[in-house]
Amino acid sequence: MALPEVQERPSHGEPAWFVQGKKLFLMFANHHHDDRLAFWCAAPPGVQEALVSSEPTKFFRPPYVGVRGWVGVYLDVPVDWEEVADIVGEAFKCVAPKKIVNLREV
Repeated sequence: MALPEVQERPSHGEPAWFVQGKKLFLMFANHHHDDRLAFWCAAPPGVQEALVSSEPTKFFRPPYVGVRGWVGVYLDVPVDWEEVADIVGEAFKCVAPKKIVNLREV
């Protein structure tokens, strides 16, 4: 919520975060297929594959949006919150308009 013009609202029965109320960039995942606590988020090209192949106990290819390059991040394992903040920031930059991204970098 500290990112510019981000709103939270439910999507598909889970909390989700949108830029300007329209563009989904992150969604909490607590009940999809495997009952693991996680979130799914947009990711730059190639990041999903790199994260999943390097640390499959922390990252995964989520259903539905994985084909678009989104990455899943497990939260029921030891979590590096600085890494999570970086991943969320990159997800935001993937979908936010440039003028909104620039507000964050000021």
